[in-house]
Amino acid sequence: MSAILEVRDLSVSYGAIGALKGVSLTLSEGEIVTLIGANGAGKTTTLRAIMGLVPAAGGAVQYRGASTRGVPTHRLVRDGLVLVPEGRIVFANLSVRENLEMGAYARRDGGAAADYERVYSLFPRLKERLNQTAGTLSGGEQQMLAIGRALMSKPRVLLLDEPSLGLAPIVVHAIFEAIEEIHRAGVPVLLVEQNANAALRHSKRAYVLETGRVALEGTSADVAANPKVKEAYLGE
Repeated sequence: MSAILEVRDLSVSYGAIGALKGVSLTLSEGEIVTLIGANGAGKTTTLRAIMGLVPAAGGAVQYRGASTRGVPTHRLVRDGLVLVPEGRIVFANLSVRENLEMGAYARRDGGAAADYERVYSLFPRLKERLNQTAGTLSGGEQQMLAIGRALMSKPRVLLLDEPSLGLAPIVVHAIFEAIEEIHRAGVPVLLVEQNANAALRHSKRAYVLETGRVALEGTSADVAANPKVKEAYLGE
């Protein structure tokens, strides 16, 4: 299966500090791939570098067979490479409906109406709160809105940064069910997640990052069975 997203020997530095030191990974059609690791391992930096939000000191990113070097972030989004950043970032002063409309603002295909219904099907709570100001939603509802807004841009690849962070277990379950449904609808997902148990359970392959390097990679089942991963990330 050919890779729709390929990262090769990616390096990123913040001043004298090397945040990424030659990270390589691939994401193919039909996959959910997860990146796990401790705080500061380089997971968020990897996603931000893929999107061109931080400059790479070395290495390459290929999306749909073409280099992303020099391509501005907004063009990548328009081409279907979409990031949901950490922190449940929504337009707090806009309504739920207006946030979703912002996700679709660059579209010219005329198919947005069906995608609104898709978002409402995934997250019925959003449909109930269409006219509510986004800043007054619960944390879980804001995360649903952030993902829903990303879906309105019609992603071909979805990058998710810590979608379950700080959420109640019942909401975490709903978020991961939605990720599975997005995947079943044909969108490959690259998932950064500190909840390693959930991430490995809901993904096909996994990479473990340690201090800016890939320390381990393989099927999610094999990574979950690794004694070091069990001890460090799974609480076993």
